Amino acid sequence: MREKMYQSMIELTNGKMSSTLLKKLTTSPISKRFIRSYSKIYDINIEEVSKKTDQFSSLHEFFTRTLKEGTRPIDLAPQTLTSPVDAKIEAFGAITDDMVFTVKNKPYTLQDLLGSKSSAETYRDGMYIVFYLSPADYHRMHSPVNAYVLRQYVLGGKSYPVNQLGLTYGKKPLSHNYRMISELMYNDKRAAFIKVGATFVNSITLTNTTTTWHKGEEVGYFTFGSTVVMLFEKDSIAFCSSIKRGTPIRMGEAFANML
Repeated sequence: MREKMYQSMIELTNGKMSSTLLKKLTTSPISKRFIRSYSKIYDINIEEVSKKTDQFSSLHEFFTRTLKEGTRPIDLAPQTLTSPVDAKIEAFGAITDDMVFTVKNKPYTLQDLLGSKSSAETYRDGMYIVFYLSPADYHRMHSPVNAYVLRQYVLGGKSYPVNQLGLTYGKKPLSHNYRMISELMYNDKRAAFIKVGATFVNSITLTNTTTTWHKGEEVGYFTFGSTVVMLFEKDSIAFCSSIKRGTPIRMGEAFANML
């Protein structure tokens, strides 16, 4: 019953008009007035931010803020993969032989997530990890590894919340939301870097549009709360012992080692 009610409420509010209004409000000069209270509510460390709060032109600009150099050291060990974002580890583990993984007791199929059976087959019996970015988090994405970008493509239309309620009661937002998929090749292995939009606004901006990603470099940013899902081939990685579900991780910290 709760799930049906939640889905109905989201459908009623998730339209072109509400999305346009939200975007207009957060990018307007008047939204600048809310930056200081926003940072206090979410306990954002403004000492890390690249400029002072009164130098931002809007709440949106603050949300997509950059950080001072050196605030996110990158683990440069050649065998490690590092977190592409500041986030909470929502879920991680093995992908089943049926090409399914589970988040908040909801099964997700790789075919739905990636858009084709052939793409899904690459990750059969592989590994997955889900990074959830809250409104408080730094929302720029960085490359987790030195990699070659095989292709990038977009799937999905509307975007539904990917917070706790959204993942629990939503209509499988990870595989139905607007999402941008980057297929990577690293160390002769493939990985999928899936950027999932959220909260009604399909805004994922790439800042590196080349085919070469360097570990730790910025590759794009999200507007509003978002999620990153990563998929790995069978026998290609092992998660670090420090990785636990529900724990925070910072961009640049190691989450897995190459095998």
